[in-house]
Amino acid sequence: MEKTSELARLAEVIAQYRDTPGSLITVLQKAQGIYGYLPQDVLEHIAKELVIPTARVFGVATFYTQFRFQPVGKYFIELCKGTACHVNGADTIERTIREELGISDGETTADGLFSLKCVACLGCCSLSPVMMLNGETYGSLTPAKVRKIISEKRKEAGSNA
Repeated sequence: MEKTSELARLAEVIAQYRDTPGSLITVLQKAQGIYGYLPQDVLEHIAKELVIPTARVFGVATFYTQFRFQPVGKYFIELCKGTACHVNGADTIERTIREELGISDGETTADGLFSLKCVACLGCCSLSPVMMLNGETYGSLTPAKVRKIISEKRKEAGSNA
């Protein structure tokens, strides 16, 4: 990442929260919203600008599973592995995603279209098994539904290319 122009994108966030105690998580969330993930130089910049030890910024960022340290695909799949989803077939859904995309938890397809992240709970137990794709919830999943969703997103990406 080119430091000057890319880090300038964060200036407004830093200015807004610089003097607000306890704002580190909010700043990290907003930084991830800007960049799609948290590159190391962004974390170092946040530490410097907020006058917080770099180790503390890294500690907070690595503690919370919401934060990512690698770029993700255009379509970010979060698959719930909570109790209700597990009981209702999350493992089968994960297997279907792995077969369709050729990736495992934490990986991104070679074309950069899809990333998969298995999460502890999405809070949609009544829809189990469930996944979120770029923040949109898909519930009562079956292998056929998952294949259809992936196929539709592939077509959507092709039409935008």
